[in-house]
Amino acid sequence: MKKVIQPGKTPATCDPDALYLKAERYVQQMSALDSDDWEYALWSSLAIELLARAALANVSPALVAEGDKSWSSLYHALGFTPNEEKFFPKSIPISEVFKRLSAILPDFTKEHENFGLQHTGRRNSELHSGEPAFDGIKGSTWQPRFYQACEILLDSMGMTLMDFVGEDEANVAQKLIAAAVDDSAKAVKGEVEAHKKVWLAKPEQERTTLGAQAAVWATRQSGHRVDCPACGSQALLSGEPVSAPNQRLSDGEITETQEYLPNQFECIACGLKIAGLSRLAVVGLSDRYKKTQFYDAAEYYAPKDDWVGYEDDNNEY
Repeated sequence: MKKVIQPGKTPATCDPDALYLKAERYVQQMSALDSDDWEYALWSSLAIELLARAALANVSPALVAEGDKSWSSLYHALGFTPNEEKFFPKSIPISEVFKRLSAILPDFTKEHENFGLQHTGRRNSELHSGEPAFDGIKGSTWQPRFYQACEILLDSMGMTLMDFVGEDEANVAQKLIAAAVDDSAKAVKGEVEAHKKVWLAKPEQERTTLGAQAAVWATRQSGHRVDCPACGSQALLSGEPVSAPNQRLSDGEITETQEYLPNQFECIACGLKIAGLSRLAVVGLSDRYKKTQFYDAAEYYAPKDDWVGYEDDNNEY
């Protein structure tokens, strides 16, 4: 059968490539920020909405067009030009996007749908109310699910997390995802409770002394200071760098910051030790942390001494 009316190019409002490029723009803005910054979470919520719309439009652009009240937006999504006066294309709400994706993509479960609704819901509160919706939200409570949902959406379009966020952040994302799904790590809760029971059985004076010793120890060691989940004393997290150092010059001083992903925990007060990101995630200690160092600018930028390591030549001629 011959088609007399031929559709034109898919409009940018529902073109999967255009939607993906916008999601990529937003995730690049996210990646430029510290992972514990509220703006990092805000940009991530924008990125996952556009990525979800791209994945749905990749199935068919018509799926993201509003079609309940008028067929003009649906007609427009198919590449045609509506004759409606003052026409403006409308898309379905993000809640409907996630609902349709959970019905279409086998790996995009109800859990992913609920996370998407929660994360973009916080975004709406942040932008449209006086509520600072992302303040105080630890990255460990949303980042693993964010990356897991993104991975599924990207896979449906033949792409990977590395394509989306780059190699370094993709490696971090895979570790966060693995930690979140490691059920065997939940055994660490029993270890924490056991150390807590032993700690509470100690005399109060002994607990005070051990806590004071732990505080001094923590300030003298390299790592990130946190409260022990068993005894509440100061303890240390250590890990591996996951970003390049960032230098900032101010008043003749260089401030260098670098993000780390924890993989070890130790408390000398009660003796609790935890190894592995998945086990740390169970007790809420898997958030990335920043290591900050300060340098004198003159010494930092001074040319390297080529004679370092050589002894003085005191021979007289």
